[in-house]
Amino acid sequence: MIRSERTSRTARTVLCVLAVAAAYYAAGGLGLIPGVSVHGAAVTPLWPPTGIALSALIHLGPRAWPGIALGSLCVLSTLDGSVSLLTGAVVAGNTLAPVCSYLMLRRAGFRRELDRLRDGLALVFLGAVPGMAISATVGTCALVLDGDLPLHGFWPVWTAWWSGDAMGVLVVTPLVLVLHRARMPRRGDRWAEASALAVAAVVVSWVATRSSLEMLYLVFPLLVWAALSFRLAGSAPCAFLVSVMAAVAGAQGVGPFEGHSMLHVMINLALLDGSVALTSLLLAAVVTEQSDIRRRIEHACEELAEVVDRLAPGRAVAWPPRAEDETGGR
Repeated sequence: MIRSERTSRTARTVLCVLAVAAAYYAAGGLGLIPGVSVHGAAVTPLWPPTGIALSALIHLGPRAWPGIALGSLCVLSTLDGSVSLLTGAVVAGNTLAPVCSYLMLRRAGFRRELDRLRDGLALVFLGAVPGMAISATVGTCALVLDGDLPLHGFWPVWTAWWSGDAMGVLVVTPLVLVLHRARMPRRGDRWAEASALAVAAVVVSWVATRSSLEMLYLVFPLLVWAALSFRLAGSAPCAFLVSVMAAVAGAQGVGPFEGHSMLHVMINLALLDGSVALTSLLLAAVVTEQSDIRRRIEHACEELAEVVDRLAPGRAVAWPPRAEDETGGR
């Protein structure tokens, strides 16, 4: 019996590791679509595998790190066609960065529901900003030491590397956390508004990232609508769509990115993706937190009314109060 339980536990762990590696590898293929070259180094303004890696650690704990390392090794092997010391260094950095981010989030009491403002701030200032500096530093230093990157190109490549990894956390991690607790829609759900939001997200994202009239600001009313109406379940997919379409447009040099240098494009993409992620994440967290606070207050008032009714029957006031009670009656 004990041996059977150990075998079953080992099999589940292996399956989890392989699933994380497969998801990381698949996300790597998506991240390489808008790939660009900075001083001869292949970088991307949005690297989804970092979001997959951090999400896996949040759900599975530290046991997910072998899957992250294996997935990173597969992605780099596909790019280089071989395994070298440089590949090993980059794999180590890509694994260590999300692990450190996860440990900092756990230390801060991060909740995967992202239903508090502090959780959104923690994901930004603990999960994305400092943690992803590890992978950028290790990877860029490895390129310099290997002779593939001149020393004067260190900071441009480091900035692009860090920005892509950080945006992957800010854009992809909330989306994965939402999808993990998704449920089948019910008949009473707001189908009409959800459909309108989906259509508007596609149209607005396309126009904003393809038009030469500098219309990127159009995405922010869309994100506000999504966050206020559907919270993170609406704002996270919209933010992901906007970021991916902007990254593709930037790599192709079309729309508002036409005629700019690659460094200029990368900076603009980083600022746009960061603003989009912060708007969608923090606004959704604030709306959810305020709604939860109101719900707890209403529940506490109902319990207080029940206590008062038991102590003094007929004296309790119903909660929430009726309209005639608020206006003093008619």
